[in-house]
Amino acid sequence: MAREFTSFDELREAVQAGGVVLVDCYTTWCGPCKMMAPVINELATEYEGKALVSKVDVDAIDSKSLGITAVPTLILYKDGKEVTRKLGFTSKAELQRLIDSNLQ
Repeated sequence: MAREFTSFDELREAVQAGGVVLVDCYTTWCGPCKMMAPVINELATEYEGKALVSKVDVDAIDSKSLGITAVPTLILYKDGKEVTRKLGFTSKAELQRLIDSNLQ
């Protein structure tokens, strides 16, 4: 199961801790976000111990701090720095490729 962040500070701490972190920025009312949920949970299980796969409800935190303009937005961080950002539904295969390429 993906880790759910409930505050921007909690998210920032996890990102700054280093390693590879994928963040699914979603809302509860967004259709494509609901389609992403099982993909994100599968990735969390597959990458446990290798990468942190997480999610954050942008209606519940200060989404301006993340620069979110659309949902879902998927942000990949490596060693505290943003590597890439995907808007809209993104396939599991594409997310696996992004995570794998940053684990090396």
